Amino acid sequence: MAQGKKNNQQKHYGDFSKFIKNKNSSSSKIKNDDKKPVKKKNPIKNTLGDDLMRLNKFIANSGTCSRREADKLIEAGKIRVNGKVVTDMGTKVSSIDMVTYNKKILSSESHVYILLNKPKGFITTTDDPFERKTVMSLVKNACPQRIYPVGRLDKETTGLLLFTNDGDMAKKLTHPKHEMKKIYYAVLDKPLEMIHLEKIATGIDLEDGFVKADKIAYITGSLDNKEIGIELHSGKNRIIRRIFQSQGYEVKKLDRVSFAGLTKKDIPRGKWRFLKDKEINMLKMIS
Repeated sequence: MAQGKKNNQQKHYGDFSKFIKNKNSSSSKIKNDDKKPVKKKNPIKNTLGDDLMRLNKFIANSGTCSRREADKLIEAGKIRVNGKVVTDMGTKVSSIDMVTYNKKILSSESHVYILLNKPKGFITTTDDPFERKTVMSLVKNACPQRIYPVGRLDKETTGLLLFTNDGDMAKKLTHPKHEMKKIYYAVLDKPLEMIHLEKIATGIDLEDGFVKADKIAYITGSLDNKEIGIELHSGKNRIIRRIFQSQGYEVKKLDRVSFAGLTKKDIPRGKWRFLKDKEINMLKMIS
């Protein structure tokens, strides 16, 4: 295929140059210790001997609102403690108390968001009965809070994986209605023919339903058409591998380079960093 035609095809189906560098380029190194999180308030320990905390501070720590706004919620009778409406601003609670707002249970534990550049050979789960290597071992010393992965990458897939203890955020990022975009760099076992690239772009039927790439292109600089950039929002299990398999190709290498607008830029393989405030705010704006 002529180079000019391939470039036109890339422009038509999508450009991945801002996300995927030349495979021979070296990434800058950082140490996890260099990326310090914004100082967070210490969570209450779940023991009977806890110190008491003012209710407005508890609500603010949950991420619901500021302390001043929490006072207004308390005054308006919108906060319940152990099922009873509380309007006394001076009320104090401990971690064994159940605090609710709009029927939602609040937690005083501060939210944490961590971005990992996952290496091969680790499964995405919080616990494995077969004692295989899990992604949790890569972030085990990252923070005192109990975090868990958002979505999953299979054992042989590398790249961006987000961890958090923010259940609402995790649910939002994985719910199909929000159509979170994911960008992958794939290396195939043989050159991808144009007819198959176009099929993937327009949509194919798999055993669990119809799927199509939002964008797909040959990687700029790839001479053999085995290196592919593909963007899609489907969260189905092993979807990229199954898409190419349906057209007679085997994915030899798969790397997720972007998820929900986040990238793994400057994060070496196997390392992690805390999300920046602007990244957290970007995720919170998703509706």
